[in-house]
Order: sequence, then C-alpha cells, then structure tokens
Amino acid sequence: MEDKKAISINYNEDSMVPEIVRKSSGLEAEEIIALAEETGVYIHNDPVLFSHLDEIPEGSTIPRELFAIMAEILAYSYILQGKTPEQWRRPDGTIAVNRRI
Repeated sequence: MEDKKAISINYNEDSMVPEIVRKSSGLEAEEIIALAEETGVYIHNDPVLFSHLDEIPEGSTIPRELFAIMAEILAYSYILQGKTPEQWRRPDGTIAVNRRI
C-alpha cells in the first residue's frame, strides 16, 4: 500500500496569495488528514493538482498558473464553512447563495 501524502494550503492575507504551508507523507500525512476530517477542514483530492503542488517548495506561494483552480477550491472551502460575502446575506440574515447579481 502506498504511503498517504498531504499538502496543506493557506491563503496568506498579507500577500493575498495561497501558499504551501506543509508537505507531509506517511503517518504524518495520515494524522493531518484525520485531524482535518475531525475538525471539518475541506480535503481536496486531485492527483494532477497534487503533482503540480508537490513540485513547489514548502513555504512558497502558489504560482500564478494555479491561481484560478486554487481560488475555486478555497472559495468552495469557505462556503462549506459558512464564510460567505456580506452581499450574499438577505435582510433577515439568511444566505442567498444562488442570488443573481
């Protein structure tokens, strides 16, 4: 059985770009994945994207070529966490995700 691998991504609000926080494999990756599952952190499984991210050194920002896909993944993660733009909120406080602008 092949060792599990994980790459942790964070959006750096200072530089306004996503960055590689941690790359792990084996038992450490399994523990990170388990912790993410327990705490409700979104886990994205994409072998092609992973291979591109795996070439980037830990602590580095994501290259511009991957910005669009990373933005979509981070936006999806935020929506799953209930973090939505203020303009999506109705006067009663509910969220209008399907609202047309």
